[in-house]
Amino acid sequence: MKKILLLYLIFSLFNLPAIAYYEKDYQTAWCIANEGKTEVILPDKTRVDCVTRTHAIEFDFAKKWGESIGQSLYYASILEKTPGIVLIIENPEKDLKYLKRLETVANKYNIKIWTITPDFLVKN
Repeated sequence: MKKILLLYLIFSLFNLPAIAYYEKDYQTAWCIANEGKTEVILPDKTRVDCVTRTHAIEFDFAKKWGESIGQSLYYASILEKTPGIVLIIENPEKDLKYLKRLETVANKYNIKIWTITPDFLVKN
């Protein structure tokens, strides 16, 4: 019991999430909630994280914002859908700068952006 309390205290002190989630956890929960299909395989064997009726969507942690742009544009062009990105925000203070960078490019190239946090997984 003392170890559990100590771990809780450490996570609280440093504002760290008690549970670490994988990109796939966010992808699955969000895609199901938005009536999409996960891991759609294209003819060239690349995999789209989530495809909805209107969007081809790439998921990435905030720090990898740049990678998500090219992938979403490519998937959308192959599937003839609108490109989309779900940016995973685990630390709002640090991740906000990545979201701002992504928004700059997304506005120019008509890429739809959503964000997701660990709270979404806890609630769903």
